[in-house]
Amino acid sequence: MPAFPHSTTSTPTAIAVPPSLSLPVIEAAFPRQLHPYWPRLQEKTRTWLLEKRLMPADKVEEYADGLCYTDLMAGYYIDAPDEVLQAIADYSAWFFVWDDRHDRDIVHRRPAAWRRLRFRLHAALDSPHHHLHHEDALVAGFADSVTRLYSFLPQTWNARFARHFHEVIEAYDREFRNRTEGVVPTVEEYLALRRLTFAHWIWTDLLEPSAGCELPDAVRKHPAYRRAALLSQEFAAWYNDLCSLPKEIAGDEVHNLGISLITHQRLTLEEAIAEVRRRVEECVSEFLVAERDALCFADDLADGTVRGKELSAAVRACVCNMRNWFSTVYWFHHESGRYMVDSWDDRSTPPYVNNEAAGEK
Repeated sequence: MPAFPHSTTSTPTAIAVPPSLSLPVIEAAFPRQLHPYWPRLQEKTRTWLLEKRLMPADKVEEYADGLCYTDLMAGYYIDAPDEVLQAIADYSAWFFVWDDRHDRDIVHRRPAAWRRLRFRLHAALDSPHHHLHHEDALVAGFADSVTRLYSFLPQTWNARFARHFHEVIEAYDREFRNRTEGVVPTVEEYLALRRLTFAHWIWTDLLEPSAGCELPDAVRKHPAYRRAALLSQEFAAWYNDLCSLPKEIAGDEVHNLGISLITHQRLTLEEAIAEVRRRVEECVSEFLVAERDALCFADDLADGTVRGKELSAAVRACVCNMRNWFSTVYWFHHESGRYMVDSWDDRSTPPYVNNEAAGEK
């Protein structure tokens, strides 16, 4: 079935989901939505990638739209103000480019380049305005996107976002060391690391500027809200593992739930795929319960005060977008060229990456 009544690509086609990856509950119970700003979003993010020199012009021309990075965000942060969605979409596109640079630094054995980039990103996160014209386009692009994200909510939100992303950078460093040393983390080690490398709390933080309201700790850390948020992110991370397993085995990856299960629990490939799928399906069923609890929590916040009404509406908006994450992640994995390994000339080298020694200057 098609993901949208009108496809987001220039050549509308029905998406054929392989049976091993098909989740009928998502297709039936999580109808996909798309922010009305999406066509403009795609155009502006494509331009931003070019202006910030984050991808070569030929790669942007041939691959940017087909990678569907803007589709992913436009299907998640529904009802976000246009300028907020644009900042999030550009940041998300940057994140994918950063992930590719990290991968190429590992593949080409460039520890010095990665170390330099790691320290520069930490610095840019703390003082983005001072890095807007950095010589490394990846650092300058990051500074630009962070500066914009920091403009929507108070400094307390900015500090939390920075704290969470500092943890993501360090998790990427642990992944770098694991991959260069051939270390496959245990299942529990992997699950903890994955919450950071997938940036669970970053995407959750960004629900708040989308809703136009910073949530106080008592709300954000409430078990009902936090449980729903975590399950939406776990689903995305584990479904990504399920879909990217062929790509990551081809690329000698060590970070995938399936790979950890095969290595440490002696499962066969087929058994590992079945176990990851079981966990993914469990996330969906548990979210449906957590969603009800979170919406009840939102209702309870409406205590008759203006502040209570504001917080109730913000939590409800955030929880609705958590639901959107399921469908947008699901369809992204079947529409994006990022996962079409069988169409690549070299299964270990994505055609959309700059495979040169970026960052070595």
